[in-house]
Amino acid sequence: MPDDALATRPASPAPDVLGEGWTAQTLPLRPDRSGRSPVATLVRRTPDPGAPAARRAVLYVHGFVDYFFQRHVGDAFAAHGDDFYALDLRGYGRSLLPWQEPNYVTDLSVHSEELDAAARLLLVDHDELVLMGHSTGGLIAALWADARRDDGVVGALVLNSPWLDLRGSWFERVVATRLIDVAGPLAPRLVVGKLSPHYGQALHAASGGEWDYDLAWKPHGGFPVRAGWLRTVRRGHARVARGLAISCPVLVLASDATGPDDRWHDALLSTDSVLDVAQIAARSARLGPDTTFVEVPGGAHDLALSAEQARGRYLREVLDWLDALPADRLGDSLKHK
Repeated sequence: MPDDALATRPASPAPDVLGEGWTAQTLPLRPDRSGRSPVATLVRRTPDPGAPAARRAVLYVHGFVDYFFQRHVGDAFAAHGDDFYALDLRGYGRSLLPWQEPNYVTDLSVHSEELDAAARLLLVDHDELVLMGHSTGGLIAALWADARRDDGVVGALVLNSPWLDLRGSWFERVVATRLIDVAGPLAPRLVVGKLSPHYGQALHAASGGEWDYDLAWKPHGGFPVRAGWLRTVRRGHARVARGLAISCPVLVLASDATGPDDRWHDALLSTDSVLDVAQIAARSARLGPDTTFVEVPGGAHDLALSAEQARGRYLREVLDWLDALPADRLGDSLKHK
């Protein structure tokens, strides 16, 4: 892992938008091609008063059209005795600057800078790092864990409905991917798709859902899917298809059923109505030699935002899996120090 993981010293932690018990720390990043400097944001659930020092840090990475707001996930890990952090990537959520195209990069590997920076900060005071990724964040986390497999940075990897392949027809998956691969460098900002609003509407409290979050950072209709971004995602998918060699134990979790992604239906929050769970199961076997796949009955795309029974099952599966890992199967997170 690079020693100069940050462009400059990170800002001091400050109160976070989640309110009491949460802080946010700005991580300055190197200038991009425009010459302007993006940032990432490290969010922390403050340990409970009197809690013993945790040896394990958990770092969560969100998906596309997303940011961290799932307080209950942090609470569950804190109750388990772990320190919980989340990373809002450059151009997402807390890290979105006025001049930036939301959620847009043309190379997923640029996120290695903020992941390296966060990992280095967390491993100063912790012996182990558990990396969690959801959806596109799951793809980013898997690729980074693979790239850092010889550094002993990641002790365990947990993926919540990771985006490991493209849902759709043969034309979309094969022909359109080849066209995007050509068009991406020539017209990277060309809009080539958009998200359906139905899943977000089912989630949000203002439209009858259970969850309250900032619709400026996670709008129902998403942000435009642009050619340059989709090209780098599909290239990431191709790397997974060829096979990764993640050295730490990996847990992949997904719903037990795929739902329609193009219309409103009653199972939006009890099926994965964004990705294809069969693809997730198939591609998870190519992540590394120590991979476990678990179905969560009745799970939504973000398993942490499922109905109470399913999200409880999801969190129990993750915590029980971590508890069951013998010490000699955890990655050696101290190797890089």
